[in-house]
Amino acid sequence: MQRSDGRANNELRPVRLTRGYLKHAHGSCLFELGDTKVLCAATIGDQVAGWRRGSGLGWVTAEYSLLPASTHTRTRREVTQGAPGGRTHEIQRLIGRSLRTVVDMGGMGGEYTLNVDCDVIQADGGTRTAAITGALFAVHDAFTRWREAGRIESLPLIDFVAATSVGMVDGEVLLDLDYSEDSNAEIDMNVVVDGKGRLIEIQGTGERTPFDRARLDQLLDLSLGGAARLIELQRRIIAEGLETYGE
Repeated sequence: MQRSDGRANNELRPVRLTRGYLKHAHGSCLFELGDTKVLCAATIGDQVAGWRRGSGLGWVTAEYSLLPASTHTRTRREVTQGAPGGRTHEIQRLIGRSLRTVVDMGGMGGEYTLNVDCDVIQADGGTRTAAITGALFAVHDAFTRWREAGRIESLPLIDFVAATSVGMVDGEVLLDLDYSEDSNAEIDMNVVVDGKGRLIEIQGTGERTPFDRARLDQLLDLSLGGAARLIELQRRIIAEGLETYGE
C-alpha cells in the first residue's frame, strides 16, 4: 500500500526535538513525531504520597492530556468534566510505569516525587508513544538540574526508554501509525522498550480481526526495530548535548 506521507512500511515519522522549552520546569522538551506534537515537562517536588512516606525512596508519576485544539474536533478540557476519562487514566499510568522502570527510586536523594506532565499540542496518532519517548529527555534534564544543585551525586536514570506503535492496515504491517492509519487499523499495538531492547509493556488489540502468533511476532519485530532507532537517537542527542534536533 502507499502510505499517505510516502513512508516505507518500516519507517518512522520524522523526529524533531526542542529541549528546555519551558522556563520553570526542571526539565522539558517539545517532542514532535511527524504531525504529533507533545510538550513534556518534569518537575521534582519535595514530598511523596502518604503511602510512600518513611520509605526513603522517591517516586515518579505522570499526567497526560489532550489540549482542546489538538484534535480534528475540539476536545473538551477534562477538568470541566469533573475528572479525567478512562483513556487518559490508562495513558498516564502507562507513561508512569514506563518511566519508573528506568529510574532508581533510591537514587533520587530522598523522598521526592518527579512529576512528569505530557500535554498533546497536536495529535496525529501515536500520542502516548511520543509522550513516553519525549518524556525521557525531560526526566534526564530534570535529574541533571537536580545534580547540579547538589541534591544528588549521580543521575538515577539507569536506562533509556522509548515507545512506538505498530499495526496492520489493509493487510499490511506498518510502523508508527499516523491518525489516518490508526483509525483504520485491523490490528493496533503500542510497544515500550528499554535501552537493552527488553520489553516493558505491550498493548495490542485485534481491532477488526484476530491475529495469530506469527502475526504477533511480525508486529513485535517491526516495533522493536523502530524503538531501537528511537533509543539510538536518544543516546546521540544526550551524548552530544544537543538542545534541538530535526530530521
